[in-house]
Amino acid sequence: MFTDSHCHLNRLDLTKYDGQLSGAIDAMKAANVTRAMAIMCDFAEYDDIANIVRTYGDERLNLGMSVGIHPCEDIQVLQSATIERLIETASADHVWAIGETGLDYYWSTENKKEQQASLARHIHASQSLKKPLVIHMRDAKEDTIDILKSEGAEHGIIHCFTEDWETAKRALDLGFYISFSGIVSFKSAQMIQDAAQKMPRDRMLIETDSPYLAPVPKRGRPNEPAYVPYVAAYLADMYGCSSKEIGALTAKNFENLLAQYH
Repeated sequence: MFTDSHCHLNRLDLTKYDGQLSGAIDAMKAANVTRAMAIMCDFAEYDDIANIVRTYGDERLNLGMSVGIHPCEDIQVLQSATIERLIETASADHVWAIGETGLDYYWSTENKKEQQASLARHIHASQSLKKPLVIHMRDAKEDTIDILKSEGAEHGIIHCFTEDWETAKRALDLGFYISFSGIVSFKSAQMIQDAAQKMPRDRMLIETDSPYLAPVPKRGRPNEPAYVPYVAAYLADMYGCSSKEIGALTAKNFENLLAQYH
């Protein structure tokens, strides 16, 4: 029923599962998580994530992955993401999207040009492969939207949305989907909640971004994909519907996203 549009399956804290990823996978199934996209941030992660997707994906849990370089990586790593390498690595059917790419000026502003150039290359790879982008955007909303627009990007996800409605609207106008994580449930997240209230329901996704940013009922604990129903439950309370309805809606939206170019 639930689709986690963004999780880092190779980085989960597996202490409670005796170090076994199979325990986290079983917990996902028990929580009615039926699909998840495992996110790559560095080429060095590709083999591990691809192996997880191939090993644990089955008829009860549809797993796919993304291919891309996170904007917070070192300059040399950002530069390693050539268009040709991205296309070659992301061509397989188990790769659903290009990213996590984008801009992050929160941690550093010294490598702005390298981040921006990397984002542009990811956009071109997405256009070539006709696979959606996964966009990270932190303290860089103007540059991110401007580059997406100037490079003709029109297909993807603004992941872990933490901006205002005006920024969401600009992304929606470009054709993007907006994904909400557990942050939307934080007391300090009024701006994000206001944007969520105005969201067209057919362009909304949910995610955990696990192992980071656990939703309020699990805050203070390592996050995991099994907690995506808590994000759905918070939005359901906001909209006056059931979490099951949010789960079905966002699952359908994710299907539409993947089918957009096919």
